[in-house]
Amino acid sequence: MPQVRARQMREKSVDELREQEKTLREQIFKLRFQKATGQAENPQSIALVRKELARVLTVLTEKQAAGG
Repeated sequence: MPQVRARQMREKSVDELREQEKTLREQIFKLRFQKATGQAENPQSIALVRKELARVLTVLTEKQAAGG
């Protein structure tokens, strides 16, 4: 999964960011489940997805602070 920079995320709308947040949360769930069952191909991918989610949440917070 290619990393997306915060600068690129700031160009997205709030709805797009919320959809991306939902997708990343589902992906983390699936990866954690794979890790627990011993089927994880790349255990480090959990950390990468968590960082990506943190970026999305940071940009969402910035947009909410600027808008309201």
